[in-house]
Amino acid sequence: MRRVLLPLLVVAAGCLLPLQPAVAQAKVPITNTKAKNLWEKAQQQAKDRDFEKAIETLTALNQKFPSLGEPFLLKGQLYKAMGQIRPSFEAYRQGVEKMPFDPARMNDYFYLGELAMGLGEYQPALDGYRKFLKVAPKGQRNIPKAQQQVQNCEFALKAMQNPVGQQPQRLGDPLNTYRFQYFPTVTADNRFLVYTIRKTGESDEDIVVSRMEKDGSFATPQLISSAINTQYNEGASSISGDGKTLVFASCFRPGGVGNCDLYISRRTGNSWSKPRNLGRNVNSANWDSQPTLSADGRTLYFTSDRRGGQGQEDIYVTTLQEDGSWSLARNLGAPVNTPGKDMAPFIHASGTTLYYVTDGLVGMGGLDVYRSALNAGKWSAPENLGYPLNTFENEASLFISSDNRRGFCSRTRPAEAAVAERDRPVDLFSFEVPKEIRSREQSTYAQGRVYDAVTKKPIQADVQLYDLKTDELTQAVTSDPVEGDYTVVLNEGHQYGMYAVADKYLMKSLNFDYTDKRSFDPLTLDIYLEPMRAGRAIVLNNLFFDTKEYALKPNSRTELNRLIKFMSQYPDVQVEISGHTDDVGTDDDNMVLSKNRAKSVYSYLVEHGVKAERLRFRGYGESKPLVVNDSDEHRQQNRRIEFRIL
Repeated sequence: MRRVLLPLLVVAAGCLLPLQPAVAQAKVPITNTKAKNLWEKAQQQAKDRDFEKAIETLTALNQKFPSLGEPFLLKGQLYKAMGQIRPSFEAYRQGVEKMPFDPARMNDYFYLGELAMGLGEYQPALDGYRKFLKVAPKGQRNIPKAQQQVQNCEFALKAMQNPVGQQPQRLGDPLNTYRFQYFPTVTADNRFLVYTIRKTGESDEDIVVSRMEKDGSFATPQLISSAINTQYNEGASSISGDGKTLVFASCFRPGGVGNCDLYISRRTGNSWSKPRNLGRNVNSANWDSQPTLSADGRTLYFTSDRRGGQGQEDIYVTTLQEDGSWSLARNLGAPVNTPGKDMAPFIHASGTTLYYVTDGLVGMGGLDVYRSALNAGKWSAPENLGYPLNTFENEASLFISSDNRRGFCSRTRPAEAAVAERDRPVDLFSFEVPKEIRSREQSTYAQGRVYDAVTKKPIQADVQLYDLKTDELTQAVTSDPVEGDYTVVLNEGHQYGMYAVADKYLMKSLNFDYTDKRSFDPLTLDIYLEPMRAGRAIVLNNLFFDTKEYALKPNSRTELNRLIKFMSQYPDVQVEISGHTDDVGTDDDNMVLSKNRAKSVYSYLVEHGVKAERLRFRGYGESKPLVVNDSDEHRQQNRRIEFRIL
């Protein structure tokens, strides 16, 4: 399954430029007999493909006649052909420097720029490209690339003068114990790190998982599941925020749509389901890979080189429909996708910031990581994440934790790395996320278990999160039928209504208000659902009134519409809507206020189709407090509307 990974990697043998015959065949004005003999000897050795001997001869020529530039150029070409990038660049730079500017050297200037760019030597690269552009005739095929590289060099030189954050640090043992490890993805609670490994250059890819310990270290990675890892390649993967949905790429499986497809598996208890191909709405006859799931596992971004895109590879998006199918994947379009390679997307847990790599925009050269924010349904112009997260190397995948504090990435070893390092070409790295590159919205999470309030046994329930300002469903997850656990992601600056719903149970209504930027720590919250029986009641936590008023505020409509849906789902149920107050004010005033608030809810339901004979309303004033009225927090709990089965 190399196709999943290799578009992001620099392979030394693959970037060799062809040996330039022009220098070796040129009529070099060498008049000194010794120099001429050495030069001709080196040319013959190069022609005979004895590159090491030719380099020895050229080195002797360089030492005895250092003013001659042509021998340095030939030596640079020979080093390049042998895969020795740094010596090639050094030799070629010296050769160009020793010769006067000459339009006939056009290809040498471009060649120097390419060598320098491949090592992150931006100033020599910039000089080489500029010289090339000065002499290149109109229409020369390398002009567009040279122009792009000039912009990249200028950007990189400035970026390195203004670094953003610190260098990513290689993760220690027991991680990074394989030859290749890449595409890290982490659950919303940061408890599990999932990534792809390849033990050797020839072995297949597998997916592993490592648990984070209390001290912040990672446990020894284990194969995620025998149901997922097979004799086929299981490559780039993404896990939902609650750790229950995994989408991964796999190639050449029987029954596949294309050569590499996306597959989905879901976890129940500790068991993963048999992977299922996401089908033709998502997969194409071409290469589809590098998935990233939204926190709730209902929106999927991925990379594809299918026909009809804007570039070589583009980013696509699909969403899970109510019937369980995935929508027809659509191209994300501009400004995210470019005419170049747009790859390895990562959607932050907040759902509002997309990170990805591309070579279609000005950057450090090769594939850089960019960030785009979602505003009113439109993606903003991508921003380069700067240096040192971006370097002259091709950057691979990126992941940033839900709280914007820690990032993970995979990196390739430079072509000039030590032999011991080259033996492990791709490793996992971690970094502290600087504020300049964080997601537009910070996220936290709420997690716990859903239980039957009577039996105290775990149950499967739909847990849905609504933005109360917009009445928009922002997340929908399902608690585990075996363990009852759930996880939802909450974004700072929003007020949420959360609902836990199961068949033949009263829904649970919860409220999270983060609009005032208060403490934004993770929450542990177990939910107990009341069986739908006479006398059972719930508190409606997302109905809002101004002080001493009974008119429902606009952000109550989510709760009201949920009640209408409940009454429609259970047409034989009759309920009482009861109003309650705290002890502030007179008994009579509180009785009237509580009755009027209950009536407001009653009236809304009747106006929206619920039969009046199924409802009744009543005010109880301050007569039935839930807790003692001894603090503002307790008084707030006592000011409530309840929904009771008759």
